[in-house]
Amino acid sequence: MEEFGSYLARIEGILEKDATYKFEAYTFVLAALHDTVTKLEKPRHVTGQELAEGIRVYALQQFGPMAKTVLNYWGVYKTLDLGKIVFLLIDVKLLSGQPGDKLEDFDKIYEFDDAFDKGYKIDDE
Repeated sequence: MEEFGSYLARIEGILEKDATYKFEAYTFVLAALHDTVTKLEKPRHVTGQELAEGIRVYALQQFGPMAKTVLNYWGVYKTLDLGKIVFLLIDVKLLSGQPGDKLEDFDKIYEFDDAFDKGYKIDDE
């Protein structure tokens, strides 16, 4: 349970310095990363583009047509915001990066209007 407290404290530490994004945005990115990695044939480091796409898919699964609204409410308006969240999580050691990783890896991967509003469809599965 102490590990969970440390996890919360690290995110709260980010929020004390920079309240751009809501607490839920950080926990959502962590959950979306877990979802993305578990779908791989073999766990590995994912690129910024792969993670942004994984976050898009996970957001649509979790929130359906409200995905963009929820992300916007949390302060997330573009894929670069996702990258900023990732790098803040790396800074507090909740994630780890690779030497070649950079914030620009998340820039302009998709437009939220296209990715969430126009691209949403209900699966009949």
